Amino acid sequence: MDTIRELYLTDKVSQKNWQTFLMARGISNFNQQEVASIDQTIGLYNEENQLVGTGSIAKNVIKFVAVCDIGAVAKGARFNQLISELTSRLGAQGIFHQFVFTKPAYVTSFKHVGFQALGVTELGAILEKGLPNIKDYLNQIPKFPNAKKVAGIVMNANPFTKGHRYLVEQAAKDNEVVYLFVVNADVSLFSTTERLELVRQGTSDLTNVIVVNGQDYLVSFISFPAYFIKDNDAIIRYQTELDASIFKQQIAPALGITARYLGSEPLSHTTNIYNESLQRILSPDITVKILKRATWDTQIISASYVRQLIKVGDVSTLAAMVPATTLTFIQNNLATLQLRISKGQNINGN
Repeated sequence: MDTIRELYLTDKVSQKNWQTFLMARGISNFNQQEVASIDQTIGLYNEENQLVGTGSIAKNVIKFVAVCDIGAVAKGARFNQLISELTSRLGAQGIFHQFVFTKPAYVTSFKHVGFQALGVTELGAILEKGLPNIKDYLNQIPKFPNAKKVAGIVMNANPFTKGHRYLVEQAAKDNEVVYLFVVNADVSLFSTTERLELVRQGTSDLTNVIVVNGQDYLVSFISFPAYFIKDNDAIIRYQTELDASIFKQQIAPALGITARYLGSEPLSHTTNIYNESLQRILSPDITVKILKRATWDTQIISASYVRQLIKVGDVSTLAAMVPATTLTFIQNNLATLQLRISKGQNINGN
């Protein structure tokens, strides 16, 4: 009879055995970000005290799942035992909405234990289980069934700039309805609550713009686990294509979105790849419109540049870069924002 035990990855011997087992099953990406996010890891041991299965939990995500079926009572039995234990542990924490990121080959196995696919690409897949699920999320968003031109925009808005405002204005002019999704991830200088409020304030005069919290479904593609992919370029492609796949397969059909607006990305290689992935995957069902980035003088207006200005306290230049509502917030909270930066908050990137 196989038994489940805790695996403590802080113990070097346990971690080495765990990695060796996973590597033998094609999982070799153990970068610090992937491993550091793990909250719990369990191991499945046979009667000979051999590791025959493992799985980990990171918040509400199940990851690093692998089994050896040699000597098992039935094919799939160990997988089912592992997933049952992991989902039960999440449930004991009050986490009943769960995700798994995995290889496409394992989608059917996860479906057999109650997961539903949200997005599937050549490199990877994301599935969910429990409530509230994506249908519940989409049901609470206002619908406009009679609108013929509906667009979508996804942004981090860290913070909301005049560049963001320009993109939204153009989409609002071209379409009857614009859904403006704000990424829900508290890993930025500005919190999700702050970013949502700045976007709402900065677009309040655009009556056909609906600001929506992206919650668990429109997340930053850099946060998608990619532990089962070896090559760095492939990781970027997997993450961006999966994000685009969720938008195409789940979000757009439910809301009638037929166009997606993006800003050009001359400053970011990674985000430029993201834009290319969106064009390739969304077309021809969803038109991808890439607008040239807004500038002030010769400076491209970007959130990353705004954050640098916050760091040095250059409020006068900030006034040219952000709407009045964002400027007021920054002025009122400048000391707090600079303290976050001094404590190590990353302000690079997009």
